[in-house]
Amino acid sequence: MAKAKTEPKTKATAVSPAEFIAGLEDGPRKADAEVLLEWMTKVTGLAPKMWGPSIIGFGRYASTYASGHSGEMCLTGFSPRKANLVVYVMPGYEEKAEMLARLGRHKTGKSCLYINKLSDIDMDVLAEIVSGGLAEMRRTHQTWDA
Repeated sequence: MAKAKTEPKTKATAVSPAEFIAGLEDGPRKADAEVLLEWMTKVTGLAPKMWGPSIIGFGRYASTYASGHSGEMCLTGFSPRKANLVVYVMPGYEEKAEMLARLGRHKTGKSCLYINKLSDIDMDVLAEIVSGGLAEMRRTHQTWDA
């Protein structure tokens, strides 16, 4: 029996990122999300787009895994989660120790940078990390600006 093709859980939607942020509860998380939306648009030079219900992404790339599964995802982005802001840099953070040491208070996952609030970090260092991640993705994957 042929295996059913699975749909990716996170894909681009037609929801407006600005409307998504406007719908967040007033407070520091919403204020930081408003700043990040404008900041990431400027740093990446790309238009924001919602990916799934809560990720604001910039650009997109295609990948095929060893399993044969393929799909698309944003090149970089962020999500204003209740616990913290999450910045997604798709190549990950393994080779970014020097930059991360200068960033300020944060935690990392494979491709996730967890920040409690923007005032905890150096935005110039974050720009280096995001720009470097974009450049690496453009070198190693098929990418699009929309």
